[in-house]
Amino acid sequence: MKRLLSIVLLIVVIVAGFWLYFEKAHKEVSGEAEATGPVPVMKHSQAFNQQIDDAINAYMQLKDAFVEADSLRAKELAASFNNAVAKIDMAGLEKDDEAIKLSAQQTKDQIQQFASNISSREDIQSMRRDFKDISENMYPLLKTIGYEGQKLYWDNCPMAFGDEQANWLSLTSNIVNPYLGKKHPVYKGGMLNCGEVVDSLYLK
Repeated sequence: MKRLLSIVLLIVVIVAGFWLYFEKAHKEVSGEAEATGPVPVMKHSQAFNQQIDDAINAYMQLKDAFVEADSLRAKELAASFNNAVAKIDMAGLEKDDEAIKLSAQQTKDQIQQFASNISSREDIQSMRRDFKDISENMYPLLKTIGYEGQKLYWDNCPMAFGDEQANWLSLTSNIVNPYLGKKHPVYKGGMLNCGEVVDSLYLK
């Protein structure tokens, strides 16, 4: 009798296990899986966040041109980045006070000026200094508006211009240095990974 009960109990356990497994699989397939956490409430409109994302994507392409030390490409992408920044409508900060809007607009204007400067430069080191100034304004701009996009990393190179440091934004924690790049006149590609992540930006 005890043996029979043991067999029955084992069958019940196996059946229950299979039921739980297939129920979970069904929920995942049908999109009914439990959420891993609360869904963040977005402060800004989808249109405004898309404008910011477009500017960031254009910035990343410009950064990559400096990694490759491609001055002609950098000029083209600086113009594209400038256009993307110009399309950011600070009216999208409707839930913020006027002081925040004014600060964001002033920073945006500075970014556009530095982007315009790149188009008029001839040597890539001067362009990289403008890119540094762009980065130093992009970072506080994103903080000011309350950035709501994908995670960004704020990287630092202590020797971007000799003994002068510089920062930049990246999409990954991997260091790929746009100031020293792959074709530096002294280091060649030896300092491509020089730097460290010092901060990050993301929707919490």
